[in-house]
Amino acid sequence: MGRRFTDPEVQDAARRLPYTIASGDNGDAHVEMAGQNYAPPQISSMILQKIRQDAEAKLGERITEAVITVPAYFNDSQRQATVDAGKVAGLDVKRIINEPTAAALAYGIDRQQTDSKIAVFDLGGGTFDVTILDLGAGVFEVLSTNGDTYLGGDDFDEAILNWLDRMALQRLRDAAERAKIELSSTLETEINLPFITADASGPQHLVKPLSRSRLEQLVAQLVDRTEGPCRQAITDAGVSAGSINDVILVGGMTRMPAVQAKVQQIFGKEPSRSVNPDEAVALGAAIQAGVLGGEVGDIVLLDVTPLTLGIETLGNVTTALISRNTTIPTKKTETFTTAADGQSSVDIHVLQGERPMSADNKTIGRFMLDGILPAPRGVPQIEVTFDIDSNGILSVSAQDKGTGKEQRIVIQTSSGLSDEDIERMMGEAEANEETDRQRRAEIETRNQADSLAYSAERLLTENAESLPADLKAEAEGKLEALRSAIAANNVAQMQTAMNELNEALQRVGQAVYSQPGSGGPGAAPGDAETGPDDTVEGEFREV
Repeated sequence: MGRRFTDPEVQDAARRLPYTIASGDNGDAHVEMAGQNYAPPQISSMILQKIRQDAEAKLGERITEAVITVPAYFNDSQRQATVDAGKVAGLDVKRIINEPTAAALAYGIDRQQTDSKIAVFDLGGGTFDVTILDLGAGVFEVLSTNGDTYLGGDDFDEAILNWLDRMALQRLRDAAERAKIELSSTLETEINLPFITADASGPQHLVKPLSRSRLEQLVAQLVDRTEGPCRQAITDAGVSAGSINDVILVGGMTRMPAVQAKVQQIFGKEPSRSVNPDEAVALGAAIQAGVLGGEVGDIVLLDVTPLTLGIETLGNVTTALISRNTTIPTKKTETFTTAADGQSSVDIHVLQGERPMSADNKTIGRFMLDGILPAPRGVPQIEVTFDIDSNGILSVSAQDKGTGKEQRIVIQTSSGLSDEDIERMMGEAEANEETDRQRRAEIETRNQADSLAYSAERLLTENAESLPADLKAEAEGKLEALRSAIAANNVAQMQTAMNELNEALQRVGQAVYSQPGSGGPGAAPGDAETGPDDTVEGEFREV
């Protein structure tokens, strides 16, 4: 779900999987079955339809509404695809909630009056999520979430598969999964596959013992990969491992003793076994459905968005509007302006990710706002609003406050942000934090220098006739020095030139205001960082 056919992880999986991965018309990764291509939401809808039919047979009545859980790190397009899959399955999706949050509901339904902090360690078949929550008085508040969306039970199966001879792939995969499950409760098992292949001497059989200790050696690196997201989630939540009262295990992989030992090492306490790892998420979804239907009261669920959302502004910088781990639903509005004189349209470039530079983040939407009245740069006021609903689905609007013209989009289903991309962004953001901070500071300095040069030129032009020649010459010299520093892209020189030009402009301003009857036709620009209403200067291209 949400992957392009050309994504490296898709190409890697295509070489290993026993079925064919194909490219859809839109470039998404599709699955080929019986000579026909199916999009991931189609396959998801088939699964949902089967679940609906089984539930109807059990309950004896028709089911038309559902609460669906998704991995905490599902991006916007993947959540939208899940809603669409529900529609195809004949379901009205009332709410999308994160799997760790649902598990916390199942754990806390009988502990509503107990103030406590809990961690949900969710290691399933395909993804890993960890979530820190605050539970008290019926309020389930998510403090932080993190994870590795390319780590799950399938990777553990793959470790065993690579250890075996690569023959009859699907039979080996099934045998690997059975061995993994058996070794959670026994110390040794035997992989026995008769007639696995044949050669000139006749049928060949695979009989190979596998011990728990050998399995733990094979998957040690996979188990270790769960520690980083846990540490980050604890840091983001602003708590310590010692202050967490309980750790809940979710997902079949948490039955593995090595995983349980790793959890105990990270959090310093024995994990709770009060909820069934395979049933907790579904039970939590049922509780949320009861809340929405009015059958369960006195419960409030406060979930979060997993990644930062923003737009591209001047200098290819990402300006964040909604930070990661912000409680949803949420809405945020900021005012931006144009970057060029006479600009009549702006390009709203919506981004998702943790890096300060737009090129390092993921584009999740783009639209144009036109019909802006031509005016000097910095004059138009463009109000941009980000609105995330309770399902974690984003809509963006932009309005020109001068003309009232507005454009809005709901980020629609597309290939979206791949799981690997999300993890890569988080890792790179941490690894490149200092470099990113320096690059951003350099761009901000250049933006300030450009703005100051523009304002100074305007001030000197408007007051050319009334300025003393010596003051005018001094200011023009300082302005030329700033332009030279900008052309040379020398940040230190720009900072020095800005300080000297500001001092010269202050003297110019004093001279202008000291003249009899002067109303100050052009105010000194002062600090170039802010404009009217703290407007943020944005990079909008004219079309």
